[in-house]
Amino acid sequence: MLSARALKVVGFTLITAAKAMSSEAATGPCELQVSGNQRKLQRLLAVPGCVLNRENDLLLLRPDTDGESCSEAKKSDNKHVVFFHGDIQNFQEEMLLQPDAAQWASWSLEQVALVLGRRFPHRFIWVVRASRIYLHKFSCYQNFVESSMFGAPEHGPYSADCGAFCQLRALLSHGMDCAKLPNPLQPAGGADPGFSLILVGFSKGCVVLNQLVYELRGARSDPQMSTFVKRISDMFWLDGGHPGGSETWVTDKEALKELGASGVSVHAHVTPYEVCDPMRAWVGQEHQHFIKTLEEFGSCPSNKLHFEDEPASIENHFRVILEF
Repeated sequence: MLSARALKVVGFTLITAAKAMSSEAATGPCELQVSGNQRKLQRLLAVPGCVLNRENDLLLLRPDTDGESCSEAKKSDNKHVVFFHGDIQNFQEEMLLQPDAAQWASWSLEQVALVLGRRFPHRFIWVVRASRIYLHKFSCYQNFVESSMFGAPEHGPYSADCGAFCQLRALLSHGMDCAKLPNPLQPAGGADPGFSLILVGFSKGCVVLNQLVYELRGARSDPQMSTFVKRISDMFWLDGGHPGGSETWVTDKEALKELGASGVSVHAHVTPYEVCDPMRAWVGQEHQHFIKTLEEFGSCPSNKLHFEDEPASIENHFRVILEF
């Protein structure tokens, strides 16, 4: 989560690639050829979710299959990463138009997709744009979890018709169909045996991962959803934060017990910006509780504090995307 003071800090200079999408992007899917990179970013706008009016824009970066044999390339056919961004992050041209956001344009959705492409070169990278970005700053994932206008979540139990799992599966299904990918997911029902999924949340985007954890018990017991859930191999929490006064990290023992039993590999990467802020001491306390409780249930979450010898800063908060 970005605080008001953080939005005033001078940020990184703009790095290369993906400077702007054309104005044609406003009317439908488009592709961006990235300078010096043969991989293409494809923008998919207003992709339908699980119910009417639950649409999200998506960015898709296809796997890097250059130099691979046909059999090696086929292994990437149905392996995916889904990323949920934080506050201030948006499409590059949108950020460049906003004074508070322009200084952080090196962390635009396009740039992050390219970073993730290097981190996961043999997977399809999906970046989910929040359905609402209030005041061009505060990302709100209302389509996944009930939220305030500033994006503070109100977590709830599993819903087979309109919950976070339902929205995620529907977005992937419709996005894969729109992008004409092989073996698209079905909007309802199981998943192809070769399908695998990694989920990554950064800052505010971690509220989606938290909601999925709260829904796990119901989703795993639902025959129409359980197969999809089993295809999730890893979940990465990257310096989670939001403007609410609690539940930055999941602390409910029953929910964490379910996560530990699910077989999903859990990864937590944090920085002093979130977990060492004396004005928001609960964030660090909840993070510790999250890790400790999973360990008590026999899970082995990976946990790393980055930049611990450096002052807490918004720069390092973003840099965790490069370092995890």
